[in-house]
Amino acid sequence: MKKRKIPMRKDLLSNQMMPKKELVRIVKNKENVVAIDPTGKAAGRGAYVALDPTAVKAAKGKKLIDAAFGITIEPTFYDDLFAYVDHQKARQELFGK
Repeated sequence: MKKRKIPMRKDLLSNQMMPKKELVRIVKNKENVVAIDPTGKAAGRGAYVALDPTAVKAAKGKKLIDAAFGITIEPTFYDDLFAYVDHQKARQELFGK
């Protein structure tokens, strides 16, 4: 039986390829609206950040998402992203992977 391929994506902060399930997708659509994409299927340009609250804080400090999309992102988005990542990390620890 063939092994299934694991989709890999590059993390913005570490610049390493990681399994897609260990990352959260952030998407910028045509109207330059940036949002968290939990399904990974939203239309637009995507960037991936690790499901690690410390990685989100580092991305906020270095403004990596701003640089990836070429626009200025308000700090409240980073706070929402931190809350989402923290919640998902807690779910993984509670229910397993």
